[in-house]
Amino acid sequence: MENKKTEEAEIDLIHIAQVLARNAVAILLTALIFGGIFYGATRAFVTPLYKASAYMYVNSSNLSVAGTKVSISNSELLAAQSLIETYSVILRTRMTLNEVIERSGVGYTYEELVQMIDATSVNGTEVFCVSVTSPSPDEAEMLANTIVEVLPDKIASVVDGSSVRIVDFAVRPEEQDSPNYISNALKGALLGFLLAAALVVVIDLMDEQIHDVEYLTKTYDLPILATIPDLLAKNDNYYYRATDKRAQK
Repeated sequence: MENKKTEEAEIDLIHIAQVLARNAVAILLTALIFGGIFYGATRAFVTPLYKASAYMYVNSSNLSVAGTKVSISNSELLAAQSLIETYSVILRTRMTLNEVIERSGVGYTYEELVQMIDATSVNGTEVFCVSVTSPSPDEAEMLANTIVEVLPDKIASVVDGSSVRIVDFAVRPEEQDSPNYISNALKGALLGFLLAAALVVVIDLMDEQIHDVEYLTKTYDLPILATIPDLLAKNDNYYYRATDKRAQK
C-alpha cells in the first residue's frame, strides 16, 4: 500500500513538472514583467539615500562614570563594546542632536534626525562608526562631520576621564546606499515566477475536462470499453472532448 501511494505521488509530481514545462514561456515572461515593474516602481517612487560615515576612537582606560573608577584593557573587547554602546546613547540624546541641528542649520526636528543616524562598533574594536543617511550626499557628509565635532564634548560632560578622538572625517558619498534597483528587480522576478507557476498548477488541478483515455483510467480506475475517434482532428488526439462543438451537434 505504501509503495502504491509513493508511486502515485511520484506520478503527480512528474505531471506537475510537465505542466510547468509546457507553460515555461508564459511563466518566464511573467517573471520578466514583474521584474520590470519592480525596477520601474523603485526608480519612480523610492527616494535614493546616501550614507556618509565618520570614525572615532574610544580610549577606554582609566575612566570613571558617576565617580566610580573603571579600568578596561584593550584586550577586553566586550567591555569596549559596552562602552561604545554607552556613547551611542549619548549621541542620540536631545542634548547632542539639538546642538548638531543648531550648528548645521538643517531643518530637521530631533525625531527626524535621530532616525537618520546609526552608530556601531567596528569589528568589536574601540573604534566606532557614526553614519548619517540622507537624500542628499552633501548633507550626509556635513551632518556626520558635525556630529563627530560635537560628540566628544558631550561625552566628556557625562563620562569623567573620557577620551574620544576623531579617526577619520566623513567624505561625500559618490554612490547611493539604497535602494538597490537590481536586487528589487530580482525580487520582483522571483515573485512573478512563483505566482505564475502556482497559477498554472492550480488551473491544471481544477481542470476536470476529459483530455484522453489515460485521464479516465487514472481518475476513475475503470476499464475503457470503447472510444469514438475524431477522424477530422489534425493532431494525435482523436477523441471528442465534451466542449468540442462537433460533439455537441
